[in-house]
Amino acid sequence: MNRIAAIATAAAIVSGLAAGPAAAEEAKKATFPVLVPITGFLALEGTAQRNGAVLALDEGAEGVSVAYEVQDTGTSPEVAVNALLRALSRDEVSAVAASIFGTQMLAMMPVAAEAGVPLLTVSGTAKLTELDNPWVFRFFPTDAVVKVAQARYIVEELSRKRPAILYQTTAYGQSGRGHLVAAFEKLGAEVVYEEGLAPDVRDMLPALSKALAANPDVLVLHLHSGPTALFVRQAKANGTDLPIVAGSAMHQPTTAALLEPAELAGVCAESGSSPVSVGSPEMDAFAQAYRARFDAEPDAFALGQYDAMRMALSAIADGAATPKALRDKLASMVYEGLAMTYKSDGTGNMAHDAVIVCYDGESRIPRIAARYENVDGAR
Repeated sequence: MNRIAAIATAAAIVSGLAAGPAAAEEAKKATFPVLVPITGFLALEGTAQRNGAVLALDEGAEGVSVAYEVQDTGTSPEVAVNALLRALSRDEVSAVAASIFGTQMLAMMPVAAEAGVPLLTVSGTAKLTELDNPWVFRFFPTDAVVKVAQARYIVEELSRKRPAILYQTTAYGQSGRGHLVAAFEKLGAEVVYEEGLAPDVRDMLPALSKALAANPDVLVLHLHSGPTALFVRQAKANGTDLPIVAGSAMHQPTTAALLEPAELAGVCAESGSSPVSVGSPEMDAFAQAYRARFDAEPDAFALGQYDAMRMALSAIADGAATPKALRDKLASMVYEGLAMTYKSDGTGNMAHDAVIVCYDGESRIPRIAARYENVDGAR
């Protein structure tokens, strides 16, 4: 089936309403393809996203019959689009747990819009919700939130005014870099050096040396998980004693596990949440269930996608019987998730809080050093 035919078939499937006495029963059936990268350079982030979605969908919701299928999108936009087309052509889809990788999301969005199916994601790439696409819902704080928190912590709490920024050359990296530069400028800090790094770079010392030559007072990272750990390791081995304030990849237990606790001394990170750092009964129950199911520690990507699927299931249980009804419900309702309170800003940004976590050099479990609530004023 070609792309146009698949979209047409999907549109017909998802827009059709059941008729007759069985309609109410059919309305409570929910199918969620989970299309995320679990191989490639985003394997750590994508696996966490998958786990959060699966945990929520396995829990289900009263009165809702849930079905789901996981497909690995790797890091190719074409693979992600083809996975979406396959899912839409086979099933009556309620919504899609969609890739954390911004480049893949940008490719999937027109297909989902034409088919009329919501995409629920934890991708931080700001552009996703700037394209007037009402079918996208983001459950991780956009770069317009977490990068502002990252810059504010550096300037207001660490009193640093000469940052050097190392960012990824992906859509994610470009987005974060732009928001960091704007936030630092607004705070009166001078960015003394910046450089984009490809995800496959294995020697960080040339970039580190050039950054240090600019005499910064803090190193600011916006890299994926593997490159973040590699940069921190090589910076510490090089004797660098400047504080490092990284992007959300650094808060992940799977990223911290790539480093020795001593290598993490003086390292902080922005995030939407940090499940391993919070001791509430509800968060502890989530973390215990996650560990039992996946033999791993949960992170903010897992928790954000978990909350996304729980919100969708709640909306369906409340009567959102079609993808359009689900979209409208997600756009209007307020949901108390585990990580935060979710509410759309009108463009699909659901998450508006951020935290900064820091490592003490003794443990791989960070403490929450600062909280920033309703950063964009949208809730």
